[in-house]
Amino acid sequence: MANNKKRVDLIRQIFQRANSSNRVQWEYINQKGFDFSNDNQLSESERTALEDQGMPTFTINRILPVVEMLNFYATANEPRWQAVGAEGSDVDIAALFADVADYIWSNSDGATLMANAANDAITKSIGYLQIDVDVDSDHGMGDVIVRQPEPFDIYVDPKSRDILFKDAAFILVRKVLPRNHLQVLFPDYEKKIAKASSDESTEYSYTEKAFGTTRKDFHYKDINESDSVDPGTGENDTLLEFFEMYEKIKVSYINVFYKVPPEKEVLEEISQRVKVRMKELKSEMEVQLLEQQRTMQAAVAAGEMLQERYDLEMQKSAKMAQDQLKSAEQEYMSELQAESSRVENRIVSEKEFKQMIEVPEFAEMLVDQVQFYESRIRHTKIVGDTLLSEQFLPETITEYPIVPLHFKWTGTPYPVSAVSPLIGKQRELNKAHQIMVHNASLGSSLRWMHEEGSIDMDYWEKYSSSPGALLPIRPGANPPTPVQPMPLSNAFFQIVQEGKQDMEYLAGIYAGMQGDTGAQHETFRGMLAMDEYGTRRIKAWLKHAVEPALRQVGLIVKQYSQAVYTAHKIIRVVQPNEIPEEKEVEINTPMYNEYGDVIGKFHDYAAAKFDVRIVAGSTLPVNRWAYLAELKELLKLGVVDDMAVLAETDIRNKKRIAGRKSQMAQMSSKLQGMEGQMKDKDGTIETLERQLVQAGIKQKVMQGAIEVGKRKEETKTSIAKAENQTLAEQRFYRDTIRKEAALIGKDLGIEAKRIKNDLQSSKEKS
Repeated sequence: MANNKKRVDLIRQIFQRANSSNRVQWEYINQKGFDFSNDNQLSESERTALEDQGMPTFTINRILPVVEMLNFYATANEPRWQAVGAEGSDVDIAALFADVADYIWSNSDGATLMANAANDAITKSIGYLQIDVDVDSDHGMGDVIVRQPEPFDIYVDPKSRDILFKDAAFILVRKVLPRNHLQVLFPDYEKKIAKASSDESTEYSYTEKAFGTTRKDFHYKDINESDSVDPGTGENDTLLEFFEMYEKIKVSYINVFYKVPPEKEVLEEISQRVKVRMKELKSEMEVQLLEQQRTMQAAVAAGEMLQERYDLEMQKSAKMAQDQLKSAEQEYMSELQAESSRVENRIVSEKEFKQMIEVPEFAEMLVDQVQFYESRIRHTKIVGDTLLSEQFLPETITEYPIVPLHFKWTGTPYPVSAVSPLIGKQRELNKAHQIMVHNASLGSSLRWMHEEGSIDMDYWEKYSSSPGALLPIRPGANPPTPVQPMPLSNAFFQIVQEGKQDMEYLAGIYAGMQGDTGAQHETFRGMLAMDEYGTRRIKAWLKHAVEPALRQVGLIVKQYSQAVYTAHKIIRVVQPNEIPEEKEVEINTPMYNEYGDVIGKFHDYAAAKFDVRIVAGSTLPVNRWAYLAELKELLKLGVVDDMAVLAETDIRNKKRIAGRKSQMAQMSSKLQGMEGQMKDKDGTIETLERQLVQAGIKQKVMQGAIEVGKRKEETKTSIAKAENQTLAEQRFYRDTIRKEAALIGKDLGIEAKRIKNDLQSSKEKS
């Protein structure tokens, strides 16, 4: 009990330190911004002063449209998450995360929560989304849910410098709730809450805002004990402070490496397997050597191999067989040795390790130990002066479950709202309008200057404004003179006009974006361009503030869902941003063996490892008309189909139209199939006709070829005849020439003989 009391006192002390003067001033400034957006723009003292001067007390709320437009752009689209598997085996289960996240978001009415959080960020500088577990949901199986806490209930470590408060030493939630309400919230601690006492020194009501009959809204902190009713007794219920503190603590873990002694049965089984395998291998080797021996002996007998070569090859084969047997034996024995000296690792806490090391058997098996630290979230609940619970969140949860959504981050837990810069201009506009209306009122209601005692004042007050009234004056007195108000300076009208423009410029919400026809562009494309340029500042906020927050929400949803969804679960989701279509997602499906025992899980969601990302630009506002115009152009190019265009429209009965389109597409497909069959038949007929034509042509060609062949043979015959005739003529001429040459030769021989004889005769005579 003493430790519990110390813990309670410590958390209260942390709250007092966190609720510093800076924090109080920041809350006061941003509460004023929230008040101004809700048209609560005059304090009671300001209102009284105006009434004493006869001035009007109305206000012209130019901030509310800005807030509503910024909120619209921030929530125009539903956020989309996707996951990337860390390993190949995690790809399928990672793909299911988007469906699980959609289920949690839809089940929590995330769109409304996001709208409220964005509204808080715009008006109060910061909004929050909190991930929690509804332990009673799904018949006690639990469901992950998203909540939207009040920003001014959250107290963050002032030294935090991270935009998502990841580096904060603590995040504290402080609420003031009726005792009965707390008992309903935490039925397991009903008795503790009944005994808890409140801090009498605590001021619960919000005193910064003026009280009075003219106020236009109430703050949750204005609800005091007199407004709280115990439904059991009907009397006022006691208000108690409720604290929830989340702390990020580095917890020491030990990665223990130790030998695992083998079981006797396992060793015997391995040894027997080694013996059998070695026997089989030896037999195989002997058969191979015998076959080789016979083959080589036949080669030696046939004279194809020398005996020396035979002896050498047999020696080599025997040596190789012995080496293989030895290698196999070593391999099998190493398996046996590995089993006998197997090392496993296990991650345990430092406390568990100290207990394990005290066991002598474990100390002998210990091989190595590696110490490391992991972030754990410690969650503490306190009501009044009583500690309800203190425990660590599941190991999968390493981030704070409270995610901030800033409007303008300042590097501290005290950001700036969108409304704060507008308050000065709003007051300026209110003052200018009040003066202008007051001046016009004075101009329509005359005031009179008169001599003392010259008129009956009661009569003049009653009838001076009546048409045709006769107003008596004392004889000899000067008649009363009407007092006209001074004409207003044109500067007032200029102030009003410039004030409106300045507010639009400061907020980044221009008149054309709000549907002001006088400020819209003449052409449709010009209007779209102005809308695109006008939303750039808003898109920058969404990209650099909203999307990081939603990405963190997705990460924490992943951590919580893996801790909660460990049993078999079927999730039904409706596909967002598409033609409505229900989809079933099944996770942790048990797998059974032939005996009906569970041996594992299909789609083991808790064991999967994946990274969560926000789909880039999924939250960014899109001009619907511009987007539809772009889709139409893409439809013409064939990039998208008509169903994609239909999905992005707001037309009624979209699902029914899609169904009819699907039926028409099926009928069209059937019709095209029948037409294709008819075309095929027509094509077959045309082919047959062409074949017939070709057959006729072929016959004619064959007849022509025969005719050409005949003519070719005739030509060949004629050529042969001509050649034979030519050869005969050549032979005739050749024989004739030969005969003539022989005759000439004979004549020459006779003449030569004659001449020789003549010469011989001449010699003899000489």
